[in-house]
Amino acid sequence: MNAKVLILCILPAMTQAQGFSGLGSDAAGFTLPQPHPQFEFPADHGAHPDFRIEWWYVTANLTGPDGTPYGLQWTLFRSALAPAVRPGWDDPQLWMGHAAVTTPTDHFVTERLARGGIGQAGVEAQPFAAWIDDWHFDGIDEGTLRATGPDFGYDMTLTAEGPLVRQGEDGYSVKSTSGQASYYYSQPFYRIGGTLHLPDGDVPVTGTGWLDREWSSQPLAENQTGWDWFSVAFDAGTRMMVYRLRQSDGADYYSATWIAADGTSTPYTDGEVTATPLEETTVDGHTVPTRWQVELPAEGVDVTVAAVNTQAWMTTSVPYWEGPVTVDGSAKGVGYLEMTGYD
Repeated sequence: MNAKVLILCILPAMTQAQGFSGLGSDAAGFTLPQPHPQFEFPADHGAHPDFRIEWWYVTANLTGPDGTPYGLQWTLFRSALAPAVRPGWDDPQLWMGHAAVTTPTDHFVTERLARGGIGQAGVEAQPFAAWIDDWHFDGIDEGTLRATGPDFGYDMTLTAEGPLVRQGEDGYSVKSTSGQASYYYSQPFYRIGGTLHLPDGDVPVTGTGWLDREWSSQPLAENQTGWDWFSVAFDAGTRMMVYRLRQSDGADYYSATWIAADGTSTPYTDGEVTATPLEETTVDGHTVPTRWQVELPAEGVDVTVAAVNTQAWMTTSVPYWEGPVTVDGSAKGVGYLEMTGYD
């Protein structure tokens, strides 16, 4: 059975399991995150095959020569059938790549699927290299980013202008009142530039980028149905991450990190931040909030977050909404919004 057929057979079952995409199902046999993690770099830039789920996630807010805003996404997911690495087709590690470019009027999406053990996809920690087929993300502090699709592509260079930031309690990110958690760090200070290859021609762009690195084995509780995740780059140089995890009983679980311009971070827990939908949009048959009010009172934040293109639906094996946003209110900026689990 080839990699694409295998993964597509597994995904429908995952989406019916507990939590969004099965992320709340039992993780027997896999390693679970523990408080007070001791990250080791560059080793932790690489894969952690004893954990069930992991991702390398880059988003970017870009601007063309005429001032047009664009969004970019490059993601590599690793999902394990068992906590092991084996040579060849016996390897239980599965890989999935998502790439997208969003304009004010269009949203371009493509996906790659691969099986571990045969060299088609993987991650090396030092020197850092993540790839699936001809898509590449090479280098953490200074790197390149490339993806191609049927009707678009991009070639980018990235330079980190600040430190890595640990999310949650020193990298231990709690997701629910029952204690589900992940290991989570970010690089929110990328300066990025390069070329978008679009149907109407190439567009040179520059902007800011954000890398999320996260791994776990059961990051959601059984009754958590999806999340709303915000990353914000304020014009003043500060950064903010907020997520809301939705539950089937109507309750929400929140977390946030405030990041000063020098990279100093302050975590905020449930009850200290809110994200309130203000306006909804129907996209590809799904109703999703595309305009929000986000409040973090301890940092004086009260902002409106609005989608650049409300139709930024990811038509991938596991569908979700993801695209660039503008930020206005107590402070101005740009950012990215991801929303999963909307029927």
